[in-house]
Amino acid sequence: MGYFPVAAPAAGSNQLLGGAMVRVRWHCVFWLLCYSLAGAIVPGVASERAFPFDRELILDAAPMPGSRRIPIIEIDGNGAVSLDFWFMSLRGQANVGEDSISIVPGPVQPVQCAPDRQSGDENLLAALAQVTNWRRLGDTIELRGATTLRFHLMTN
Repeated sequence: MGYFPVAAPAAGSNQLLGGAMVRVRWHCVFWLLCYSLAGAIVPGVASERAFPFDRELILDAAPMPGSRRIPIIEIDGNGAVSLDFWFMSLRGQANVGEDSISIVPGPVQPVQCAPDRQSGDENLLAALAQVTNWRRLGDTIELRGATTLRFHLMTN
């Protein structure tokens, strides 16, 4: 049942060769599509792993009482760093490698705020000065050292 005898192709016929050629063509089309899709996806994945230079990174923290600000850092492609904390702002220099990072803050300007609030900025500055590695997880950047600091890419 279900078996229908088919006459064998005549000797010297191109019927067998034609069927094989169709399969080869489909295999070529399939692999060509796979490579073209991979070529479109890989740059996106690579950019997801690259350090986000020239982008604002906001600290994964709540504002301090009495302030609506949340610390933001931005590292330019040339290594210049802009640090905007809860109460103070300063500049610095960063050296970013494949998975390593070092941040050297510039001079700190005196800030007029309560000592307990100023200590939050000083603690964050000290933690940033101690980071040695970074890791990107989508839109999250982790700066790791004595303390792990988690930042998010600004998306607005």
